Amino acid sequence: MAKVSAILVCQNAEQDVDRCLGSVRWADEIVVIDSFSTDRTVELARRHTDRIFQHEYPGYSRQVERAAGYCSGDWLFVIDSDEECSPELATRARAVADADAGAPGAPVGYEVLRRVQAFGKWIDHGGWYPDYKLRFFRRDAMRCEHQEVHGAFKVEGPVVRLQEQLYHYTYETVYSYLQRLNNYSSLQVANKLKSRPGIRASWARIVFSPVSHFWRMLVVKGGWKDGYHGLALAVLDAMVAAALYVKLWEYRMREAEGQGKLPPIWNDEINAAKRKF
Repeated sequence: MAKVSAILVCQNAEQDVDRCLGSVRWADEIVVIDSFSTDRTVELARRHTDRIFQHEYPGYSRQVERAAGYCSGDWLFVIDSDEECSPELATRARAVADADAGAPGAPVGYEVLRRVQAFGKWIDHGGWYPDYKLRFFRRDAMRCEHQEVHGAFKVEGPVVRLQEQLYHYTYETVYSYLQRLNNYSSLQVANKLKSRPGIRASWARIVFSPVSHFWRMLVVKGGWKDGYHGLALAVLDAMVAAALYVKLWEYRMREAEGQGKLPPIWNDEINAAKRKF
């Protein structure tokens, strides 16, 4: 029987943290890494665990990697504050850990089926579902792929997909989407510069990338089947693409001028900007 550690990385998540951590009480321990929340997040988290640590946010995958260092479990179950582990997924994950004998060739990671709720509706099209995420894996097999935003994990060994669901209550309102849009689009500039150092924001990218995102989500991936919700998500996704390439243009322009402060595109810069404003 193997031990399971549940990991939560969070900041100012008082509206979600109780539901989230309540759904992983089946784990042997819960480790929370909080980025100095100014609301009741830590207070509410203490209802579920005393394993709470605070660190500045360096990016999602780096923060999860840090959390793993505090864990004592053989298996890690990673969850976000706006997610909820379904009872069926909890039962399945617990059974996997209980049956773990470390046999050669046995799975070392499991992708879970995440279902997304946006603006009060479950979204089943537009590329949002099915959405498999690697969230349950052996700690000794974990490898991180660091990025400024949307960093990911991989494992060295066999991976199996589970059909039990992880519920994701993202974007309660359009307002909350637009709040995240600003940070995400800036961090995506950093991702682009890291993976393609010579990239530039041409007229074609600025004009046609948003159009392409909108068409692909709404039409090609069937977002229209989710009605106005699908339309809204396609429009907002196009806005992210537009913001990304306009911000890339701005960054390159200021970089070429060689004067003035460059726009914030890295996590430490954005954290500093948040503290300032």
